[in-house]
Amino acid sequence: MEKKHMSAFELYKTLSPDLPPTATKSPLQVSNKKKRKKENGASKVSPIKAQIKPERKPERKKMRKKSAQREESLNEITEDEECVNGHGEAGEALDALLADLTKVNNSKERASKLFQWLINPIPVKSFFRETWEKKPILVQRKNPDYYKGLFSTAEFDRILRQDEVQYGVNLDVTSYTNGKRETHNPPGRALPFTVWDFYESGCSLRLLNPQAFSSTVWNVLSTLQEQFGSMAGANVYLTPPGTQGFAPHYDDIEAFVVQLEGKKHWRVYSPRSEDEVLPVLSSTNFNQTNIGKPILEVVLEAGDLLYFPRGFIHQGDCLPDAHSLHITVSSFQKNSWGDLLHKVVPAALEIAMEEDVEFRQGLPLDYLTYMGVQNSDKDDPRRTKFFSRVEHLMKKLTTYAPVDAAVDQKARVFLHDCLPPMLTPEELATSVLGASARWEHGQVMDVGAKITAKTRVRVLRGGCARLCSDGEAVHLYYTTENSRVYHKEQLKSFEIKVEHTDAIEFLIHSYPKFVTVGSFPCDSAEDRITLAELLFERGIIHTADAL
Repeated sequence: MEKKHMSAFELYKTLSPDLPPTATKSPLQVSNKKKRKKENGASKVSPIKAQIKPERKPERKKMRKKSAQREESLNEITEDEECVNGHGEAGEALDALLADLTKVNNSKERASKLFQWLINPIPVKSFFRETWEKKPILVQRKNPDYYKGLFSTAEFDRILRQDEVQYGVNLDVTSYTNGKRETHNPPGRALPFTVWDFYESGCSLRLLNPQAFSSTVWNVLSTLQEQFGSMAGANVYLTPPGTQGFAPHYDDIEAFVVQLEGKKHWRVYSPRSEDEVLPVLSSTNFNQTNIGKPILEVVLEAGDLLYFPRGFIHQGDCLPDAHSLHITVSSFQKNSWGDLLHKVVPAALEIAMEEDVEFRQGLPLDYLTYMGVQNSDKDDPRRTKFFSRVEHLMKKLTTYAPVDAAVDQKARVFLHDCLPPMLTPEELATSVLGASARWEHGQVMDVGAKITAKTRVRVLRGGCARLCSDGEAVHLYYTTENSRVYHKEQLKSFEIKVEHTDAIEFLIHSYPKFVTVGSFPCDSAEDRITLAELLFERGIIHTADAL
């Protein structure tokens, strides 16, 4: 008897996938002066069973006319201050732009120019002054090819066929039906046969770390991270026509929704209260009834951009007549003043208790009789005196705050989060990765290239290395050996001799200029050469000319 075909989703329902363990974060501490320790973090995935109803297919043709009318009305209600019209300008093709950026000498200028392309025609300065962390903004370009080359569904398919894409690690299969958001990740590798069956059943596909598989996305994100001074990440979302993959929610990141193919209907809502403005954590899923009315509702088409700050609730669904592919570029997670003070205050208190007897003096013997919630309504002068003493100590605490040490703690987290730099052809030819040493004709060739005092060098990127101390030893932390997969590698560092620290600072502060090895402020010519060779071998510096 012939077996009835079972879809990937139906097959999945017969399985009992195990829930993966939740990863934990190692706390960071800051000590006096330049003491620093590292931090790791990871996300968790929770596969859940669900029922998909593929009723959308028979209705798709009937709804096309209605869909077009709906799009027109949605575009009309967009407020002027929230929408920028790109006037259909062609812009520079991404591959040409990236090629041109390799000629920009300063990596920070390179990042600024790339960000300007992303949000064009909004000027970068006015964006950060008027929009960043404040309100959503929409850029409609009427140019479906504006972001062409960044990513595509064809690229998605190629990745599934050629790379080891794992459910829950690299790919999520999701749905949002009847007000319920569900995840449908089976265990193991995501192969095209199963993935496209999920898609045809009405599931959305979310590629979690496209930079690990796409060199173009890696290039863009590794460049933009210098613009933000914070990790730049991305997810790719592929949604079938007539479906929605995610429930309304807000995120803890600044989001740039870049529409690549098709179109998607978006609704954006203001934070529900002051407590949800620029939140520390992402929200749970909301019901439609408790989020109010959208402040921005629009159909995003290929070439358009939608930005919204963390805390703004949002949801996107596909119209019946087109699929949607978009990439969300994100940044500024856990990068607030409060996150910095999380590191400053405990360290300041530790230092204050070591150095100031006033912080070590005992509490009043009877303070429990007039302080605490049960005594909060008492009109007792001792309470006033107690609060005054706390206020005095809190103000005094600022004099012990190791702000620079805490900033370096944040910097180390950032360096660990960073993508490695994608080298230009010139950088490759003049770095250790492009060194000509090789095996040829039965022997080793070109291993005699040496760095001399006349060799001109500079760091690979403006922010690729940072000098830190734990009070006993000095270390150089760097990004050039990071992985394209988030936190796959430990934070990279190595110990620097104390007599070499001035030379490291000199190199970092000299960027983007090339300086001769002979100009390093070291004690001897031998020290200068030794340090330059060490930095070159680690990929931190490159030479002005190939060795």
